[in-house]
Amino acid sequence: MVSSTAGAQDQPWLADRQYTEGIGIRVGDFELHPGAAAEFGFDSNFFRRADVEDPVGSLRLRVTPSFSLSTLGPQRLQASPDAPPPDFAFHAGIAATYNEFIPVSGPDEGKDLMSEQRNVGGLLDLRLAILPQRPWSGNLEASLGRTIAPTDQGLTQDSFNRINAAAGGELIWTPGGGLLDWRLGYHFDGTIFESGGYQDLTNLTHMFGTRGRWRFLPRTAAIYDASFGFLSYPDGGKSGHPLRVQAGLSGLLTPSLKVLALVGWGASFYTAPVDGSDFDSVIGQLEVKYYLTPSPSSDPAASSLVIPSISAGFIRDYQDSLIGTYFERDRVYAKLTYFFGGRFLLDVEGGVGAIIYPNIPSNGSYAAESAWTDVRVDATAFGEYRLRDSIGFNATLRYNANLSQTTLTVPEGENSLQWQQFEAYLGVRWFM
Repeated sequence: MVSSTAGAQDQPWLADRQYTEGIGIRVGDFELHPGAAAEFGFDSNFFRRADVEDPVGSLRLRVTPSFSLSTLGPQRLQASPDAPPPDFAFHAGIAATYNEFIPVSGPDEGKDLMSEQRNVGGLLDLRLAILPQRPWSGNLEASLGRTIAPTDQGLTQDSFNRINAAAGGELIWTPGGGLLDWRLGYHFDGTIFESGGYQDLTNLTHMFGTRGRWRFLPRTAAIYDASFGFLSYPDGGKSGHPLRVQAGLSGLLTPSLKVLALVGWGASFYTAPVDGSDFDSVIGQLEVKYYLTPSPSSDPAASSLVIPSISAGFIRDYQDSLIGTYFERDRVYAKLTYFFGGRFLLDVEGGVGAIIYPNIPSNGSYAAESAWTDVRVDATAFGEYRLRDSIGFNATLRYNANLSQTTLTVPEGENSLQWQQFEAYLGVRWFM
């Protein structure tokens, strides 16, 4: 189980505003972006049960209205290149997704439980940029979402639905025409579980950090990122101080080839550690991206949805875990993004990674377990044909699996951590 702020929706097009919004409706100095979508498909194992625990398959309907309000976007601002930068820029968005489940396979008790999962998730997010494109500027952001999701461990006695709250801000110093970019910020994350059976998993994180870059060549920048946090479980007794420090390079080696390389150190500093309960090791990321169409920008950080690209990389990091203290993740991934003639969008991503758990002490929820390693596999393919600039027909295929030989002993009995899940959806959406 992963403790992290998650989006309230798992649709690929809703995870990124570049996919979600169209040209918009201009009202004075603002843009309105209404939208609506409907998807229907099949979910083979929503509860993520092991193969021997009778997975429940279901048909699934998702209906998602959305709306956002923002100051004028870059396309409209570029129409007046001599105009001074705005004093502020903001974006506010809201979306909700109604989920309906129609069980079609599995045991009767699982089908009854599946029918009860109909629910509504949602996400509200706000972002404000103060004095953008000046030597001194700032960013503020906040979000509130409701996530409808199962556990990764197949525990289905209670709902794993949760509220995700986040807020933060940055002070930004950009002297010398943008060659140096230095940021100092704070971020809060709160995950609040609705079910009384999981109240002890509710957790809060206060993170302080600094990051930035120094652009020492036209296409290459040195980058750094450091953070230190205060993690607590108000009802669970666990707390810690996650630390991450990384530095590296980001650059366009050619107009078509971009490289990101980061390396550093991470440590978890849990307050009441047991043997093997603290992470203390190297972290980092290496990614190579090839633009099928050369990037028109020399900015080392430049990227755009409309520029077709292929990328591959490796990331090593750790995350707070709802089982024990933490887990380490070493993941290899690849991604293809292609936009054909402004009409057909293709987005394919997949990865495989080792999920490494330390020794787990016993508590009231599970028995002690020696260190073990799972293998997590994930793959998503999303395609959308845009009949018009504001109407799209799409299809989503997704496969996730947790390859594990470990079985935890919980109050309900033996619980295998092995599971696999396949999803397929067809949908239509209207977006402005």
